[in-house]
Amino acid sequence: MTNNEIYLAIIVMSFTNYLTRLFPFIFFLKKDPPKIVVYIETYFPPVIMTILIFYSIKDINLTVYPYGLKELIAILFTASIHLWKNNYLVSIFGGTIFYMLLVQY
Repeated sequence: MTNNEIYLAIIVMSFTNYLTRLFPFIFFLKKDPPKIVVYIETYFPPVIMTILIFYSIKDINLTVYPYGLKELIAILFTASIHLWKNNYLVSIFGGTIFYMLLVQY
């Protein structure tokens, strides 16, 4: 691929991404969104968080030291940050940083 093709691909992908994010605002400008959209908006973030938790602990060997203790502490830390701040970004970044510190030391 030449540089021009790469730049064109970046522009097309950026424009497409922009349109997919803009579409709901244009589509629901004059009417309320359907109940299913409101339901998804309400319950999708906790579902994704639950899937990420199970995905992150699926390869833990509970028969070998430290028996998944670091992961459990990091999950509890992340949950406590989320209950305290009620902000998904803060809890995800805070929990990730805390887990990385646990893994390194």
